[in-house]
Amino acid sequence: MTQEVTMDTVIRQRLKGLRLAKGWSLDALAARCYLSASTLSRIETGHRRIALDQLVPLAKALGTTLDQLVEPTADEDVVIRPEPEHQPGITTWLLSREHSHDGRAVAKMRITPERSLENRELSVHPGREWFTVLTGTVSLLLGERTILVHEGQAAEFSTMVPHRIGAHRGPVEILTIFDREGERAHLPGSHATALEQ
Repeated sequence: MTQEVTMDTVIRQRLKGLRLAKGWSLDALAARCYLSASTLSRIETGHRRIALDQLVPLAKALGTTLDQLVEPTADEDVVIRPEPEHQPGITTWLLSREHSHDGRAVAKMRITPERSLENRELSVHPGREWFTVLTGTVSLLLGERTILVHEGQAAEFSTMVPHRIGAHRGPVEILTIFDREGERAHLPGSHATALEQ
């Protein structure tokens, strides 16, 4: 019973938080989900039980899913323990969960100059890529250009442009975000050849 009450409270907080994040009044949300503002108020404050047939239109109106409204809140859903994946000249730590709901993957990569010698192919795939340099200097080959991206700087680019990320004069560490296409093209264990950058 305690777990049920706790989950009920979490759902109420999520509903109210999503409504406030959109800047909507109770009346504005009521108009979008066909419930009265007074019913919504009682749901948010815990004076009315939440019924499944109310959650579905609420989730749709708030731009989320029923699964996201009722997902568990245990600690194991918070802490990620990345395992390094080693390839010649590059080590990757996946910092986000596999199959994330927004289709993005976050990874830390350590690239050594040996990688540039081993892999000279440029990668092309749909989407966009972003990275920030934690240490060292990145040599970003982007089409016909070579761009140096220094420690503390970031880069964002269309991955339809042939590209490759390498290390310039020593090891480099980056934090990168891939969309779903970039994840397939670059991360170990994905559907495409890993890290063809």
